[in-house]
Amino acid sequence: MIFKSRVRTCLWFEKGGLEAATFYVGLLPDSGIDAVHEQGSPDDPMVVEFTIHGAPMMILTTGTHVEPSPAASISVLTKDQPETDRLWAALLRDGGREGRCGWIADRYGVSWQIIPEALPRLLGAPDAAAAARVRQAMMAMGKIDIAELERALGRS
Repeated sequence: MIFKSRVRTCLWFEKGGLEAATFYVGLLPDSGIDAVHEQGSPDDPMVVEFTIHGAPMMILTTGTHVEPSPAASISVLTKDQPETDRLWAALLRDGGREGRCGWIADRYGVSWQIIPEALPRLLGAPDAAAAARVRQAMMAMGKIDIAELERALGRS
């Protein structure tokens, strides 16, 4: 087996690894399936190497049941609200579960953080009271709403 990248994130699936990888590469540009190593069933190959927006990833399909954990997540820094909304809707579709503060689990149980570029900037506002209002607003959100955060900061 030859791997394309020396360092990559590996997700462990019981089944459906190729299906999940195909879904993931459809979410962002500069993504694709890099290699499929069958070593099992052609319908559910053991190893799928893929890239999500330039980040190397791998799914290992073992047939052994292991629950994904939010202790490991895929974090995506989005450019704006439309990209945040698009990714959130795609991950929620067909069985995803909303979390808090930009966290969401997809239909495969993998946790994601969908974080607009504006969030770290707003949380780091020089006015400590304004930054605290942003943090409080964020804590009440599922999907991050940039306009709502800016209102909390004191902008309209």
